[in-house]
Amino acid sequence: MSPLPATVPAIVRTRVRAAVRRRASMSPRAAEERALLLRLLSLLTQYPDDELSEQRPRLASAVAALPRSPAARELGRFMDWFTAREPDALARHYVETFDLRRRSSLYLTYYLHGDTRRRGMALLTLARRYRAAGWETDGAELPDHLPVVLEFAALAGPGPGEAPLRLHRRGLELIHHALAEAGSPYRHVLSALLSLLPPATGADRAAVAKLAAEGPPVEEVGLDPYGAPTDHEPYGQGGFAPPGTFVPPPPAPPARVAPTAGGPREEGRR
Repeated sequence: MSPLPATVPAIVRTRVRAAVRRRASMSPRAAEERALLLRLLSLLTQYPDDELSEQRPRLASAVAALPRSPAARELGRFMDWFTAREPDALARHYVETFDLRRRSSLYLTYYLHGDTRRRGMALLTLARRYRAAGWETDGAELPDHLPVVLEFAALAGPGPGEAPLRLHRRGLELIHHALAEAGSPYRHVLSALLSLLPPATGADRAAVAKLAAEGPPVEEVGLDPYGAPTDHEPYGQGGFAPPGTFVPPPPAPPARVAPTAGGPREEGRR
């Protein structure tokens, strides 16, 4: 088995090799290549901060060294754009695309459950899946954030590791559709990811069309940062409440204790 190219960042090489040791269902070379691809997808769907922007030449070299495949071809197209833009322009495009538009949000459970109580349970189940596999996230993002889900897939393997991606395939299809409709180069990243999953069925395509037309289930439970529609930007036109817009209700006034002849009693409660 040939070693990973030296152009691949050290953190990618280390995590990919750790993932390969967990896989027995495919050849070591195929396992290493798939883990590398998933890890690159995880990095390229993250917010392009200064650190990620500085690594663009090395990431481009890693993508160029991938074996020929539909996923590698799509990532190559994305890297042509990603490496040619100024960091500030990349950051603006990312925020406008993923943080301010509901249909291309990267929080996968939203597409399956909407703002309902079931979404909270789905997030908890996903976090428990990570812990059961021996992986603890840093808590900076929700467990259903696509870069986090991709990182887990790279580390845990195509069976249990990629199960969350397969479960949320319809949401991924909708994200891809929204990105293509908006002309975002990130559509190539989603195309690369979808090429790794089982082909969409007729039922999948019908469900995606219905989801695009009607939106996910609605039941407000305090997850406002992830998508309460606004009057001027309804679902399907990019409406997505940006982080920080949720204002919690004021705390209830404390109970007052007033002395009485019969001893203290609590006021303000019934």
